[in-house]
Amino acid sequence: MIKALAIDDEPIALDIIKNYAAKVSFLQLDATFVNAFEAIEYLNRNDVDVLFLDIKMPDISGIDFYNSLVRKPLLVFTTAYSEHAITGFELEALDYLLKPFAFSRFLKTCNKAYEILQSKRKNPTHIYIKDGHNIVKLNFDEILFIEATGNYMKYVMPTAEILTRSTIKEIIEQLPSEVFQQVHRSFIVNLDKVSKIERHQLSIASHVIPISASYSNVVKNTVL
Repeated sequence: MIKALAIDDEPIALDIIKNYAAKVSFLQLDATFVNAFEAIEYLNRNDVDVLFLDIKMPDISGIDFYNSLVRKPLLVFTTAYSEHAITGFELEALDYLLKPFAFSRFLKTCNKAYEILQSKRKNPTHIYIKDGHNIVKLNFDEILFIEATGNYMKYVMPTAEILTRSTIKEIIEQLPSEVFQQVHRSFIVNLDKVSKIERHQLSIASHVIPISASYSNVVKNTVL
């Protein structure tokens, strides 16, 4: 069951989400708020999987509100203003529902959320990441290493690279520690792909990756 929360300053918009949510068997809309500030306490005290969030609201925008959250659920923007779509994707929003949206469009978003959440709850063999405006599935055994570059993470595969907006902390929390190890402040490696370990670096395929002094013992003990 997916636990959801909706925030919109228009009661009619919330009623539509309530009616749609009632038709989705695996979605549980636990609470709705017309005031974003009143939702903060609820979000801090309860587990929420998906947040349906309007962008243009009094006092604070949905974008600023989401950025202020410590615990960030999967984000679905619901808005009448299409010009905010790019910002929504930059925030790694799961989806962007442009009002008025049909039930079929709402259901598609819910199915997407369900698949992503299910993969996290089981013993995962893959991860979902944003690639431009798309969400793509990467199997763990495809990934050689992941490199932090500013506010982005670069996934390096044998024949391709994908750049997605995230932090190394967020990514390491989603990866199985028995397969992936952080070896440097900017690098996470797939341990199964390591072919050689030296004092200050390791090799994966044709790539040479630095090992920070603080991680050297952890790397050697884990791999050897």
